[in-house]
Amino acid sequence: MSTYEFNQLLMQNTEYLRPFAVTLTKDQETAKDLLQETMYRALSNQEKYSVGTNIKAWLYTIMRNIFINNYRRKSKQNTIFDNSPNDYLLDYNQAIVANEAESNMRIKFIKSAIHDLPIIFKQPFMLYFEGYKYHEIADMLNEPLGTIKSRIHFARRLLKNQITNS
Repeated sequence: MSTYEFNQLLMQNTEYLRPFAVTLTKDQETAKDLLQETMYRALSNQEKYSVGTNIKAWLYTIMRNIFINNYRRKSKQNTIFDNSPNDYLLDYNQAIVANEAESNMRIKFIKSAIHDLPIIFKQPFMLYFEGYKYHEIADMLNEPLGTIKSRIHFARRLLKNQITNS
């Protein structure tokens, strides 16, 4: 099978993969990344594809394996391994003494920096900070997705400059 024919076969089956990616990730942006990674792996492993094999099943398997590997990688990043014989110390809650006065001053400074942002940047930034996704913010504010992303980016940059210059 030529590279052109293989590419055509991949492009014909891309639309079948999108809903599966959304089902796995439960997020549109992450699904797009998963689909892109799947297509990249399929292209880079073209020689492993046997002509006559069900291309959809092959692509679904690649996507599922990428998703599982990413999930495992993320879960391992949050795991702490301790091979010492002192197992009783693993769940021991140690007190951390914090300097509340300094923390409160920093929080007040950050809040005032956010308050001083122009409203065009502050509104989408605060929604993003509260946990809304980009597309949800775009829907709420009736703005294009790219506009929301750039405004949040500029708000971050303005805050970073304001905090580091003070």
